[in-house]
Amino acid sequence: MEDKIINTDSAAKPLGAYPHARRVGNLLFLSGIGSRSAKDNSIPGLEQDADGNIIKYDIEAETLQVFANVKAVLEASGSSWDKIVDVTVFLTNMKKDFPVYNKIYGEHFSNVQACRTTVEVKSLPTPIAIELKVIATID
Repeated sequence: MEDKIINTDSAAKPLGAYPHARRVGNLLFLSGIGSRSAKDNSIPGLEQDADGNIIKYDIEAETLQVFANVKAVLEASGSSWDKIVDVTVFLTNMKKDFPVYNKIYGEHFSNVQACRTTVEVKSLPTPIAIELKVIATID
């Protein structure tokens, strides 16, 4: 059974001692992927005050960025968007962000039909509002 660690420069660097993904057999497990840009580590639509407190954020921009990051890791791993089988989504504000995120999710996943769980968390390791944990297959 193949066991391979995958990292890519096409997604934001992991914040700790873990890879972007790990292949075990024909399954691909992605680590939590956030909305930080691979180019400069910025978070699209985020505005913070001098103390680092969030002034405002853009869940639409972050959702599109996190999807782009997931896609980049899938492709670097030899998989693809249509091979996603399970998604766990972490939102920091379910009440405010779920409607927008869910609409965008529907636009990107309507043909994929992956299983999905969405939960609210108090915070994430950086001031992002969304993170995805994904399992996909590889032929």
